[in-house]
Amino acid sequence: MKKTLILASLIAFSLTPVLAEEATTTVTEQQPAAEVQKVQKKDKHAQKIMKKDQFEARLKLTDEQKAKAKELRMKNREEMKPIIEQIKAKHQEAEAIKRSRMAVEMQQEKLNQIRAELKDLQKQAHELRMKNMQDFESILTKKQKRELEKMKKEGREQFEKNHKRPGKEFRPPMGPGPQIPNQRPVEQPAEK
Repeated sequence: MKKTLILASLIAFSLTPVLAEEATTTVTEQQPAAEVQKVQKKDKHAQKIMKKDQFEARLKLTDEQKAKAKELRMKNREEMKPIIEQIKAKHQEAEAIKRSRMAVEMQQEKLNQIRAELKDLQKQAHELRMKNMQDFESILTKKQKRELEKMKKEGREQFEKNHKRPGKEFRPPMGPGPQIPNQRPVEQPAEK
């Protein structure tokens, strides 16, 4: 009896570290995914801050201008928030309509109505962005405005470089297709 108790206790003690190790590995396997997401969020935030700092440094903004710009950003964000919420709601409404079992014609009619409303909301958002840009530019000096225009031009050029539209070089050649060897050309019937 003593031998079996000793043997059972030895087996239990020897298995305890293995079971504990398995439990910790499942927790640690889940933790890296969450930690990766946290790191990615921190990296994105750090990149935004770095871009903002580079932007401010290139324009050579004073501390007063930086404070005013931050104030404008906060005000503009609050003005934009309801428009963004409406746009999100319209997108969700459109998705719900697409998943619904209503008649196709009725779906298209409602989706067209939502598209028109979205177009109006996007126009409002664009107008608000332009107003916000004008507000920001109003705190800049002439030299800073020139530098900002250079930065905008560079950004447009970079965008064009990365987002090429198909132009003449992408058009297929016009005229007859490729000629196949050893094939007689098709004769057109003569007009009378």
